[in-house]
Amino acid sequence: MSHTILRIDASARDAASVSRQLTDRITAKLGGDVIHRDLAETPPSFVTEEMIGAYFTPPADRSAAQDATLDASNAVVAELQKADTIVIGMPIYNFGVPAALKAWADLAARVGVTFQYSADGPKGLLDGKRAIIAVASGGTESGSEIDWATPWLKFFLGFLGITDVQVITADQLNMEAESKIEAAYDEIEALAA
Repeated sequence: MSHTILRIDASARDAASVSRQLTDRITAKLGGDVIHRDLAETPPSFVTEEMIGAYFTPPADRSAAQDATLDASNAVVAELQKADTIVIGMPIYNFGVPAALKAWADLAARVGVTFQYSADGPKGLLDGKRAIIAVASGGTESGSEIDWATPWLKFFLGFLGITDVQVITADQLNMEAESKIEAAYDEIEALAA
């Protein structure tokens, strides 16, 4: 059975992007069928009032216009549901995630589809999947008190039920780029396929 990887690149940079270099290596190491979502090439839609209305309308009661407004979210959700492993290239911009990655997350979080509420609180519906986050930053130390991006993304994935999350980091690149990138490459080589 084929292994499906959803690769999400959030960097606004192209060839010079360290997070993209890491996701290149991770997907090559893991092998399998790759679905690639490039958030810089095709920026995700922002949530609108119409989308929110459609989210909370039962599918059988939605109008054609409501169905159409959910197309972008449905595509994001379908990719997540199909994937066995999610590989996210995440640069840290101003201590947080790029706006495009937050917009993608807003399309992915769908009550009754990717998570649900119960008497015990929210429960993710995408369990059984693995995620690998490739973090790159110029000055922010990953996992430090000024890194709001990495903990947020790990929490968000867990909220959707994806709790098997590994972080590969090339941080503080403005200070010691070569050694940090080499250390990240070593972590990728050690990944289990």
